[in-house]
Amino acid sequence: MEAQGYVLLEAASAAEGEVLTLGQRPNVILLDLGLPDRDGIELARSLREGCPSPIIVISARGQEEDKIQALDAGADDYLTKPFSTGELMARIRVALRHGFRDQDAPEEAIFDLGPWQVDLARREVKRSGALVDLTPNEYRLLTTLIRHAGMVLTHRQLLKEVWGGVAGAQPHYLHVYMAQLRQKLEPEPARPRHLITEPSVGYRLRVE
Repeated sequence: MEAQGYVLLEAASAAEGEVLTLGQRPNVILLDLGLPDRDGIELARSLREGCPSPIIVISARGQEEDKIQALDAGADDYLTKPFSTGELMARIRVALRHGFRDQDAPEEAIFDLGPWQVDLARREVKRSGALVDLTPNEYRLLTTLIRHAGMVLTHRQLLKEVWGGVAGAQPHYLHVYMAQLRQKLEPEPARPRHLITEPSVGYRLRVE
């Protein structure tokens, strides 16, 4: 990481990491769940309460439930060991873009992702220049993914954002609306390029 120009702060325990994070306010946090003095998921929840920096969990725990717990606890992304240096660097770049946008920059009026554009001020969506008619829930789902572009959002997070915690909202709603969005926006809905499924966890808007 230092060879890539990053300034790296290291902590060997949860206690040390919490003090370092809250004192130094790093731009991005890499959190290993296998800590000697505290569960990493508990630490993620604690850090999220006191620090807005993006959190990328890196862990040998590859079970879906571990990923869901970490993301629900406040992590922004989850990388399972082993992973390549290139993938880690890419995830860090996405987290940094997301973090800087949230902290310093106003929301972009137009989100441009090649084949389609979203005018957030006018609430208009276009594909290849032609207006796309989205239902209110489809639009809320799309703009939620845009606000967290590149990050994994769990089913629970999306249900809360799109349906506002309405009783009875179920994960299968997301499958239906995501399928509809892909039909309207993806050139090949069966092989989506941007609206990506994270199996049994949630969805991600892939940005290149």
